[in-house]
Amino acid sequence: MSLTERDIISRYFNVPELALPRPEIELGPGDDAAVLHVPEGKRLVVSADVLVAGAHFPEDAAAELIANRSLAVNLSDLAAMAAEPLCFTLSLTLPRADAKWLAAFSRGLAELAGEFRCSLIGGDLSRGPLQIAIQVHGLCEAGHELRREGARPGQKVYVTGWVGDGALGLANLGVAASNIAFNAPMEKLPEECRAHFQTAYFRPRPRIGFALAAAPLVACAIDVSDGLLGDAGHLAAAAGAGIVLYPERFPFSPSARCCTDLETRLRAALAGGDDYELCFTADPVNERELMAVAAGMELPLTCIGEVTAGEGVRCTGMELEEMSSFDHFADEILRLRAE
Repeated sequence: MSLTERDIISRYFNVPELALPRPEIELGPGDDAAVLHVPEGKRLVVSADVLVAGAHFPEDAAAELIANRSLAVNLSDLAAMAAEPLCFTLSLTLPRADAKWLAAFSRGLAELAGEFRCSLIGGDLSRGPLQIAIQVHGLCEAGHELRREGARPGQKVYVTGWVGDGALGLANLGVAASNIAFNAPMEKLPEECRAHFQTAYFRPRPRIGFALAAAPLVACAIDVSDGLLGDAGHLAAAAGAGIVLYPERFPFSPSARCCTDLETRLRAALAGGDDYELCFTADPVNERELMAVAAGMELPLTCIGEVTAGEGVRCTGMELEEMSSFDHFADEILRLRAE
């Protein structure tokens, strides 16, 4: 059975599981554009990402996983701003209209959209190489969004969850830079480790709940999409400050410790990206309360550095040569040398 463009939209995207009712959405999918109402005292926060087959995921990856990741990485941007998810648009190009693939993709979107009450309000559909472009919209209290420029000397640097697993997950899928290597061939890794890495890559957890609860205690934040080196560097640059990272404190998952050596873990954490954890700074006086918030959510939270005078990012105990976070248009490899 062939599917028309209208069939695809009506059967898989303009459905109750995705068109979730919200009082802020005055007009949802079905018209030329959506109409949103921003409540008094709120601000609209908007972000967008595009995921390309072969670059961000294997072309034969499960549709449900692709969908989950596509929405999750966008929601992570809202978490970095301490914004509550509201809605999203979806622009999708497909090489063919595959009913089974579309049904699974729709389920993957609905799973995360329902969890965060983030409604699909429109988008675009076209034929072409597989690409998913999502734009998310969130709400935050006016003047209370988390920005990048709040770092000040004396503050500590924190990260949620584990670091490095996103890059290791991509390597586990066979789509990786040459500087990521496991202790054994991928097919010989323990099954629980391979499952962990796949989950880390395809199902990153947007730290919305933590961000909303911890925002009053946080000075500035960013989500770790390109690696700690580059993303901490963005915080430093925005504030005109320096950041010192303590690699010996980096939180690595049991799977990462089991399957890789220290140098590989450090490369993955510093330059690999795709973790979508929150990296933020806060005054030391807030540490106990921050740890309590994280503990209440059973979320690991680790102090990994501090803000200093000066500029740029450096790591204690090592020298970084040709240091570079992930860049779509660069081929540099991060090299580490112990001092």
